[in-house]
Amino acid sequence: MSRALQAATLAGALGCGLVGGVCFAFSAFVAPALDRLPAAQSIAAMQSINKVAVTPAFMLAFVGSAVICVGLGIYALGSREGPWAWALAGSAVFLFGVIVVSAAGNIPLNDTLDGVDPGAANAAARWSDYYDSWLALNHVRAAAGITASGLLAIALALA
Repeated sequence: MSRALQAATLAGALGCGLVGGVCFAFSAFVAPALDRLPAAQSIAAMQSINKVAVTPAFMLAFVGSAVICVGLGIYALGSREGPWAWALAGSAVFLFGVIVVSAAGNIPLNDTLDGVDPGAANAAARWSDYYDSWLALNHVRAAAGITASGLLAIALALA
């Protein structure tokens, strides 16, 4: 494995782990803490989090890790040398378990929640539906990001 490929694999492992850790933190304590609040406050807080989360730093980790995983996956598909299977597995887990789940599940749920009036009569029911679905998908993202990080670390260790 070349130095550039090692650097990309290390960056990918760190980025996947960072994104997985953010998702883990939400699953472990941020979302449960929000759910303990009255529904109106939970909705308003999550709406604010969803707006503030799209920062350059987070997007660099999120999108940057995806770009690295695409590159590593392409390399791995074309290579039969070294730890290519581990790099391919890590890349696939991140791309499907974090990026696809986010795009197909969490982001549309966030967009729907953005249109909810926290003071509406049905706000508690809307929050409950959102929370249950969003949290289950976020568990998948946390596990996928952390798993992808580990798989890329194995690829790097075997290189």
